[in-house]
Amino acid sequence: MNIQAMMKQAQKIQKDMMSAKNEIDNKIYEGKSSFVTVKVKGTKEIVEIKIDNEKIENDEIEMLQDILVVAIKDAMKKIDKETEEKLGKYTQGMPGLF
Repeated sequence: MNIQAMMKQAQKIQKDMMSAKNEIDNKIYEGKSSFVTVKVKGTKEIVEIKIDNEKIENDEIEMLQDILVVAIKDAMKKIDKETEEKLGKYTQGMPGLF
């Protein structure tokens, strides 16, 4: 394979990677825990937190804080999983590139 063909292939791979990364970055992932729903962009920016206030009492604030953490972690795991699924083939075992 000549250098020009290799460069063209590398450019295609780079374009495909950026397209996949853009798709992930612009998607909204939803994490849930009990009566809390968290929506997070693929960039890991939290865009919305919903609490079903009919299911919570005033004295359950500490529990609510723990549930929020679980829901946020759930959404983040979904982002990490899809990032690995879509971009892992490009990084080939080099974690932390995205």
